[in-house]
Amino acid sequence: MDEAQAVQAAQKGDLSAFNRLVMAYQGMAYNVAYRIVGDSDAAADACQEAFLSAFKGIQKFRGGSFKSWILRIVTNACYDQLRYKGRRPANSLEAVAENPDYSPKLVNGRERPEEYALRQELSDLIQLGIETLPPDQRAVLVLSDVQGFSYQEIADITGVSLGTVKSRLSRARSKLRDYLMAQQELLPTQYRLTGSRE
Repeated sequence: MDEAQAVQAAQKGDLSAFNRLVMAYQGMAYNVAYRIVGDSDAAADACQEAFLSAFKGIQKFRGGSFKSWILRIVTNACYDQLRYKGRRPANSLEAVAENPDYSPKLVNGRERPEEYALRQELSDLIQLGIETLPPDQRAVLVLSDVQGFSYQEIADITGVSLGTVKSRLSRARSKLRDYLMAQQELLPTQYRLTGSRE
């Protein structure tokens, strides 16, 4: 059964068809949620809430990209999580590094342990930088630079115009770059920026 058939069956009340859709997108949804909220429990809660909302509202889906539709619901659930916390979540480097529920990387068998450790440090620092961004900028940065969605797909997912996506992404990248510049002493040596910024 393809995605369109699964959606149609789910709209007719077929729970197993909806579960197939969940299985197809739960990994991506969790990765997006984790990068936006920065906490594994909050990301899991956001995904659970999003898929529950999607199931209740599947009748409202009128075609197009199901992936964009479900990720819009996930992104909105993340905004709700951030509002619920009343603050931007912040984790220590140790908490991010010790999180067994999230690993965005595959270990390369040819990579030496010290290379892996340096890459992990950089990844953790970037995640901390992402968490300093406002939620709307955080979402577009994650969807673009982590998940690789096109500007149009991000506009569909977030429900904002293409120009707004580009503007938010530009501001997010600039703020993340400024954050990393301010944290240079924490960057692995080969990633430290030297000279003036262009």
